Amino acid sequence: MSVEYSSITCKTALSTSKLPGLRYSLNPYTGCEHGCVYCYSPSVLGNREFALKWGSFVKAKRNLPEVLGRELNRKPRGVVGVSTVTDPYQPAEAKLELTRQCLELLSRRDFPVSIQTKSSLVLRDADLIKQGSFDVGVTITTMDRELAEKIEPRASPPDARASALEGLSSRGVETWVFLGPLIPEVNDGKESIRRVVEVAKRTGSKLIYDKLNLKRWVPERLTPILDRERPGLAERLPARISQRGGRWRATCSTVEVICRELGVRCEPAFPSWPSAA
Repeated sequence: MSVEYSSITCKTALSTSKLPGLRYSLNPYTGCEHGCVYCYSPSVLGNREFALKWGSFVKAKRNLPEVLGRELNRKPRGVVGVSTVTDPYQPAEAKLELTRQCLELLSRRDFPVSIQTKSSLVLRDADLIKQGSFDVGVTITTMDRELAEKIEPRASPPDARASALEGLSSRGVETWVFLGPLIPEVNDGKESIRRVVEVAKRTGSKLIYDKLNLKRWVPERLTPILDRERPGLAERLPARISQRGGRWRATCSTVEVICRELGVRCEPAFPSWPSAA
């Protein structure tokens, strides 16, 4: 799939975030060329056209550093999530460096930053990612490269993401692995989970796990892949991911048991979930 690149201007850089642990979110791009089939960011943006074209367009916010610089003069200090509805290190960032410019500003003003990405490009900015005021999370849904290529077609391969974690952790940066979404019958098996937890163990990272979120337009993009890879699963998914159902509780228990065995700290992405312990 080809990717259409364009630039836009923005009025705001720091948006108030409702995600746990974050005061603000900062998204240098609209759209994401990683093209993850399970991504619910288009639902957050509320745009069906974006949803159905997700992965095929990137709109760079060309004036973002200037807007951010002004906002940092008047907004109270708080943790900035980079990013929440796009990947800050998708391939376009290698050339445009919008994320890097913003990190330079945030670092200079001593704003704490929490980065989440699926890209090994994050290592490029290791000189800016300061121990103590930054944490970096890397999403690893599976260590199976072939599966990752099907559900996250243009993200960095899983082994490259693990290497990025190792590189940052070795510099004393606080790191975490985001294991999500856990998709029933796709990446929620014990061996699949164990391989990701082993990465967290090796890098001294906390592990945060998350379930599949079937927000608006996600099924339309996810179903064609599932029909090819796991016929019939798309119809079973709503019941399989229900918090009231046994499948999700069993998956939570599997994650937590493996983490205890390997001595890895872990927690659900949203603390309101019922405990599997």
